Amino acid sequence: MKYPIQLLLCVGLGINLSALQAEHHCPGNIDGITPRFIQRALIVIPVKINRAGPFDFMLDTGTQITVVDPLLASEIGLKSEGTVGLVKTASYSQASVATLDTLEAGSHVVANSYVVVEDLEQIQAADRRIRGVLGENFLAHFDLLIDYPQRLLCLDEARMMQEYVRGERIPLVAPQRPENELPLTERLVIPVRLSGTGSRQVLLQLDSGSDGPILYAANKKTVLPLLKRAKLRGDNSSKSQQSFALLPPQDMRVGSRTFSQVPFVTPVSTAQNLPDREEDGVLPTALFNGVYINFAHHYVVFNPEIVAKPRSIHLAEKSANRTDTSRCQLTINRGDTSGRSQGRRSAPSLSVAESRPCGNHSRQGCKS
Repeated sequence: MKYPIQLLLCVGLGINLSALQAEHHCPGNIDGITPRFIQRALIVIPVKINRAGPFDFMLDTGTQITVVDPLLASEIGLKSEGTVGLVKTASYSQASVATLDTLEAGSHVVANSYVVVEDLEQIQAADRRIRGVLGENFLAHFDLLIDYPQRLLCLDEARMMQEYVRGERIPLVAPQRPENELPLTERLVIPVRLSGTGSRQVLLQLDSGSDGPILYAANKKTVLPLLKRAKLRGDNSSKSQQSFALLPPQDMRVGSRTFSQVPFVTPVSTAQNLPDREEDGVLPTALFNGVYINFAHHYVVFNPEIVAKPRSIHLAEKSANRTDTSRCQLTINRGDTSGRSQGRRSAPSLSVAESRPCGNHSRQGCKS
């Protein structure tokens, strides 16, 4: 699991992104959650644990398992059931794991969920009120819409929102799991192309818990040309910023769209015991105005357009319109049948019979 990402830079990257055309409520009348934001990027929502709370949790699509700080674990009486390895941005550690009876966000409840007890000092340096991190083992039960301009979070267990979402579908890829990794949830990884890596495909993990794009130094095979050009930050940078080196801004192609001058960073140093991972880095959701994640069908839509009518009704109406505009029926007038008794057959003549008005696409001969 990825955890945690240090605060790197403020969002305001100068990327020309289309506005998210969304209403102030969730598509399909799904119950929404109003989050608060840290430095305009990190998402914090109220969460209940074993019906206690609510407590402030950071929502993190890049963390596979939910995390609570040791003090909160003690307050609610969590009992350790063993340990689990935590793969962070540049380090690896062990932490105790427990099982929750219930984990709740808004009206959504997940039972028997794993949780890790881990110090949150780096995140709490940005906001002392944060008591945990809501990870993928909770979020994967729902389709997810993050709307940054409207400050709205939508969780959908009924798969209703997908009917209202338009935009290019970027497929999620499934990196191979390390042998020592627990099969918790699928990591949200997408393929992109960077201007500094040539023809190589780069795999980035979609991460709502980061405010800056990262390339991992350990994955040198893919990003070696870029890593050679990394530059350390100046002395006037914060301690957390100095732990990352700046890479040249990249033109990043995601699906059919290209985003210009995206500022990646890379860790200055990494732990020797850091396990191998197939993904090459992190792509923050905060780079976009909105992100829709469909877990059931394994795709993501960036800057989605939200429509007023669901896809099924829209398609039905289009089909009905096509039918209405083509129901000018041709009938054959057989002429005077009396001619048959005289040994003559009149040549059939064509006449137009109206079934219903032809609308805006009326043909000649159709009555309106």
